[in-house]
Amino acid sequence: MSNDSVNLLLVEDDAVDAERIDRALKGAKIANPIYHAWDGVEALEMLRGTHNQKNVPRPYLILLDLKLPRMNGHKFLEEIRCDPELHDSVVFILTTSDAERDKVAAYEQNVAGYMVKSRAGDDFLRLVALLDNYWRIVELPPNK
Repeated sequence: MSNDSVNLLLVEDDAVDAERIDRALKGAKIANPIYHAWDGVEALEMLRGTHNQKNVPRPYLILLDLKLPRMNGHKFLEEIRCDPELHDSVVFILTTSDAERDKVAAYEQNVAGYMVKSRAGDDFLRLVALLDNYWRIVELPPNK
């Protein structure tokens, strides 16, 4: 699977953080399609193909904030892990929460990694490098 074929779904309600991530990806010359959902409800619609404007094709990686309106990140994780079509989704947490309970709950839902925004750096370069290396090396689940 090539890096060019991986789609990125960013589930983030903070427009400034979303823009920082987008700029960091473009600055690193990563041209993979980036889809943006503002909360867990919209992200589920995009993954299930029921969104009225945008749907995320496989293969994809999900960057998920935990503190979201309507459906928070923990509930979103529960939903996709119970869904037979989405249970194998690769999810990275990118959040402001450094709380131990949030980390434990996320890893109990089989996330690929947990990153605290304040430690990712102002320009998110480490995050971009991690994602770039991840999808170049790791074999993602095949299209269904």
